[in-house]
Amino acid sequence: MADKLDWNNIGFQYRDTNGYMKYTWTLETGWDKGTFETDPYLKVHMCSTGLNYGQQCFEGLKAFKDKEGRVRIFRPQENAARMKRSGPIAHMPEVPEDIFLDGCRRTCEKNIEFVPPAETDGAFYLRPLLFGSGPMIGMNAAPEFTFVVFGMPVGNYYKGGIKPATAYVMESIDRAAPKGTGSAKLGGNYAPTFGPMLKKMAEGYTLTMHLDAKNRTHVDEFSTSNFVALTPPDENGVRTFVTPNSESILRSVTRLTLEDICTKFGWKVEERPVAFSEIIEGKFNEVAACGTAVVLTPVKSITRGDQVINIGDQEKIGEGFQRLYDYYRGIQKGEIKDEFGWMWPAEGLA
Repeated sequence: MADKLDWNNIGFQYRDTNGYMKYTWTLETGWDKGTFETDPYLKVHMCSTGLNYGQQCFEGLKAFKDKEGRVRIFRPQENAARMKRSGPIAHMPEVPEDIFLDGCRRTCEKNIEFVPPAETDGAFYLRPLLFGSGPMIGMNAAPEFTFVVFGMPVGNYYKGGIKPATAYVMESIDRAAPKGTGSAKLGGNYAPTFGPMLKKMAEGYTLTMHLDAKNRTHVDEFSTSNFVALTPPDENGVRTFVTPNSESILRSVTRLTLEDICTKFGWKVEERPVAFSEIIEGKFNEVAACGTAVVLTPVKSITRGDQVINIGDQEKIGEGFQRLYDYYRGIQKGEIKDEFGWMWPAEGLA
């Protein structure tokens, strides 16, 4: 199948591959050693808690092939740690890091020919998924859980270059609330935003944005990704990277990575409450959404009701985020030395 792919035009969509890794947990036996499966259809009980009560969580990460032919996964330990936090929030067993990494490694190795060549700027997107697969009609945890890791080749999201996006502040729906589940990567946090998000996309907006549910005065995040911003450089050329520290948002691996790069650049990093008024007042000359699929999507305007707030360059990504993006992607592609030890395993997969 892989030999028939047009690597320069694969887009960002699901594709069948050779198969995926599957692990099963029961209270009596714990996690098994896993099997490689080739049928993309899972046989799941109709009374499973994953289907009936949304007892599930997921992750997203990427593997890259560099110009030396090495295939390495970007920061899988961070995704493993986040799934270990998400699982218990939905009363699911933790997936140990060694099983998480084993699933990512074996899925990549069994699909090595599906990892896009380095020159295409593509990646092999991995989707670890944990869900209640056993039957339970009562309000309780499943007697059985399934953990799968599947993947697919994806192209460069910005094939035509990075274009600034437009965002719309959602007033009719909140993605999460204080002391809710917004900090966990649960499927139930995303599905309710699909309809409102697609409606705004049909009206010409690229992104939808959420404020804090309690007071509607501070920024939480975008429907798909974290909010990040940069201040103009000071007299010494130092910028400040600002991002919300709300308890209702996901702890983005991309954001954590950008923060580490900022520190390397000698820039300041602030995780703090971000008042929406700061955007209105022009405190930031660059704003972006950050996430695994795209790394950074610069935002040129934010609309709230009848108010349109223009931000930074209207035609291209700003200088600060461009520098961050280039360094980030340089490490993933093997063009910049990985001083942080983010690419795993360092020697590459078999």
